[in-house]
Amino acid sequence: MERQFDGRTALVTGSTSGIGAEVARTLAARGALVVVSGRRAERGAAVVEEISARGGKAVFVPADLAAGGTAVRGLADAALAAAGGRLDILVNNAALLLTPSPTAEVDEETLDAAYAVSVKSAFQLTGALVPAMAARGSGAVVNMGSVTGTSGWANSALYSMTKAAVHSLTKSWAAEYGPHGVRVNAVAPGPTATEENLANADQLAPLLAGTPARRFGRLEDVAAAVAFLAGDEAAHIHGAILPVDGGFTAV
Repeated sequence: MERQFDGRTALVTGSTSGIGAEVARTLAARGALVVVSGRRAERGAAVVEEISARGGKAVFVPADLAAGGTAVRGLADAALAAAGGRLDILVNNAALLLTPSPTAEVDEETLDAAYAVSVKSAFQLTGALVPAMAARGSGAVVNMGSVTGTSGWANSALYSMTKAAVHSLTKSWAAEYGPHGVRVNAVAPGPTATEENLANADQLAPLLAGTPARRFGRLEDVAAAVAFLAGDEAAHIHGAILPVDGGFTAV
């Protein structure tokens, strides 16, 4: 695999499992020093150990993004320190795992936590870390959106709301930071082979049957798209929402 990120550093939020962990592994395999972040230290250590065993470089910084501003600012400072004082790539991947629920059954605690993790933390981390990229004239931000951010899904209004916000932020930040050399884009996965989705494969089968790909997306599919948008080959791409959904949104 081409080491296109040699000498660069990256922070991937929510990267102790699932898509985030695969993004961390992929960026590290391509040469980046990756700051792995999440709530569970044992999972973070496992991801770092796996990256190291493959010859990559990674460190773990714990963070509970649902805790709000102080925790987010602490992550920004700790990630910078772990990366040697410079971050080149920010992947805002963290999101709260939500069980599909009717809107009327979503309590305020869940509403606030979903917003804090999926939207507020991305907003605050970008505000804390990206101005330094802009001052240098280079950097990349990749946000984790979703097909639910562009289409309506019954009983998923909360998750869809947070992802629509992420899509909107992506375009606004592209306008804000693009003129200063920082590209901001997003990846919008469809149903992907995470542990949670595989556990509900029977329920999702009819949905997948209606897509051109006829299968779950692989974690590697999403991670490769993130790496592309973070890399120099995407130098003229700003504010894009790249669907990685097997054609779901196309048809």
